[in-house]
Amino acid sequence: MKLRFLGANRQVTGSRYCLEVGDQRVMIDCGMFQERDFVSRNWDECPIDVRTVDALILTHAHIDHSGMIPRLVRQGFRGKIYLTSPTHELAQLLLADSAKIQSEDVKYKRRRHKKENRKSRHPIEPLFDIDDVELAVSLFESIPYETWFEPAEGIRARFREAGHILGSAMVEIETQSPDSPSRTIIFSGDIGQWDKPLIRDPTLFTDADYIVMESTYGDRDHPVDVKGIAEQLSDVLGRTLSRGGNVVIPTFAVERSQELMYHMGQLVHDDRIPDVQVFLDSPMAIDVTDVFHRHRDCYDKETWERIMANQPPLRFPGLTMTDTVDQSRSINRHKDPCVIMATSGMCEAGRIKHHLRQNIHRKASTILFVGFQGRGSLGRRILDGDDTVRIHGREYPVRAEVERIDGFSAHADRRALLRWLAAFECQPKAIFLTHGEEKSAEALARTIREIRPGQRVEVPEYQQEVELS
Repeated sequence: MKLRFLGANRQVTGSRYCLEVGDQRVMIDCGMFQERDFVSRNWDECPIDVRTVDALILTHAHIDHSGMIPRLVRQGFRGKIYLTSPTHELAQLLLADSAKIQSEDVKYKRRRHKKENRKSRHPIEPLFDIDDVELAVSLFESIPYETWFEPAEGIRARFREAGHILGSAMVEIETQSPDSPSRTIIFSGDIGQWDKPLIRDPTLFTDADYIVMESTYGDRDHPVDVKGIAEQLSDVLGRTLSRGGNVVIPTFAVERSQELMYHMGQLVHDDRIPDVQVFLDSPMAIDVTDVFHRHRDCYDKETWERIMANQPPLRFPGLTMTDTVDQSRSINRHKDPCVIMATSGMCEAGRIKHHLRQNIHRKASTILFVGFQGRGSLGRRILDGDDTVRIHGREYPVRAEVERIDGFSAHADRRALLRWLAAFECQPKAIFLTHGEEKSAEALARTIREIRPGQRVEVPEYQQEVELS
């Protein structure tokens, strides 16, 4: 039995693993590399022959976990793709949107590079197109949480709640091989936080032989602020709106947008912020919100209490959802101070770039970050305090106030990661830390070794292969 690490190794994005049991191969996740230093890997051929992969199991819909599935299909993969029902809907939306954005970006880059006589570090072409997405979606097979299924001979698996985004799952795999005893392997996917709005808490396990665990926040805890998220959000909105500025929030279409709407709706229903126009400027986030409405069975108790109190968490006065390009452009003609939520969350693509161009040089406005900003991303450079940033080929001075609210993170911090790990009563044979920058993963590895003396903890390298006894 072998496990090969094909992404998110000593960096965050591009999650992909391949489990071999005898002659069977099952891939877990197939994500896109998004950090600037690693994006060239997206154009590489898959390190293993995709035609020999029997099935793919997807933990959740985020592009850094699902974004290379159509590329995999383009390269010849034809096995089943197992995922939860909400992930089925969300991944279909996100992958189609990714194909569209790539097509638009390629046209823009070709014109700009020709004009500037520039050469690109990687091919100026889409990784995949909408036909590849449609073929990939035809391979999807939805599986309910807690239901065992067999992706390949000698391998059975089930999805457990991850508490990260709607439909997110940890994958529990049990293997049976004639040549070795049965083994249990847990792939954590992205572990969520406890007591977050909308969705349920992460699952706790008591035993496993091997654990593949994320480490995004393995070296730090989310700040514990005396003020809750709603109060912090109220402060930023009140301060910015009072000086006549806009609050621009780069957000992710899945979960973060809906969680923002949840908290803003709470503030509006409780009359804790001034009357203000709130724009959700993302066709994807609008579609995702519809998916949330269709999967209320995944809501937590607190959300159901709000629904029963006639305070729908994803609808409130002042909320405007802008779908078309013309509607998006009209936001720039809005005269009164407003709140603009737009994708993408790391400011690397999408409509957020246009709103940043309009506001980043305005002292009255605020750029509010509510999610992780990958190294090298435009969002990270703004957050790190760069005086100027390049947007759409032009340099812009950063004069707007830059704020951050960490409590929105959909990722467990160090405390929560250790809480999840502490539930394992028996010491596993090995823990593999992935999906974290090198310093975060290494720091978490040291902490685990201190807490669990003698525990084997590894931070795998890209394309490393390990034997599982």
